[in-house]
Amino acid sequence: MEDYFIAVVDDDQHIRNLVEAYLIKANFRTIGLSSAEEAWTLWRTDPPDLWVLDIMLPEMDGYELCRRIREEADVPIVIISAKDREVDKILGLELGSDDYLVKPFSPRELVARVKRHLQRSYKQRQSAAVPDSSALQTVLQIGPLQLYPEERRAFWDKKEADLTFKEFALLQVFAQHPNRAFTREELLVLVWGDDYFGSDRAVDHLIKRLRKKIEQLPIEAVWGHGYRLRAEEGDKP
Repeated sequence: MEDYFIAVVDDDQHIRNLVEAYLIKANFRTIGLSSAEEAWTLWRTDPPDLWVLDIMLPEMDGYELCRRIREEADVPIVIISAKDREVDKILGLELGSDDYLVKPFSPRELVARVKRHLQRSYKQRQSAAVPDSSALQTVLQIGPLQLYPEERRAFWDKKEADLTFKEFALLQVFAQHPNRAFTREELLVLVWGDDYFGSDRAVDHLIKRLRKKIEQLPIEAVWGHGYRLRAEEGDKP
């Protein structure tokens, strides 16, 4: 496995030290941080490969930090929290975390999950770096939307949109199948992979992010089913 750098953000020094000790034993480089503000500075200066993130932090909480990071990148985020209600877990997953462990948790289980998320992230980066040219078109165009899969670049009305890996992957699925309605479960498999075990509400949050970045994007909710990219007959490739 690569020389991965992991940030552990928790205001409880005992938990922070414990988690770091197990991660270091598993040959990861780590840094311990006690606040979201410190973490946000790290994100801007030396971004880690994965975050282990507590929710209840002073001032900015872990939810807000998770949301900010996820707006910019698909780096794996594992939340650890004493909040064990289902609504708390769902909120963490909807804001973009990849996993949610309730305190007290097994440090060995945490390390196992960290390895799993890093492996998935590595596979995604590799697939992005070495595209399957037999499966990709030079350009996908649906009306004002243009996608360049080999370069992973997206344009709306000739203006480039700054998309993360998953945002682009989701948009590519829609663009390759205009007007087809996908269930959330189908989109989870196509974008996250068939071993993803989080909430299907992650699809809703990813679509919200896409709509925020491309405001006129015609992604529609299909009641009782999922989502589709609406395209007029003249818009189809």
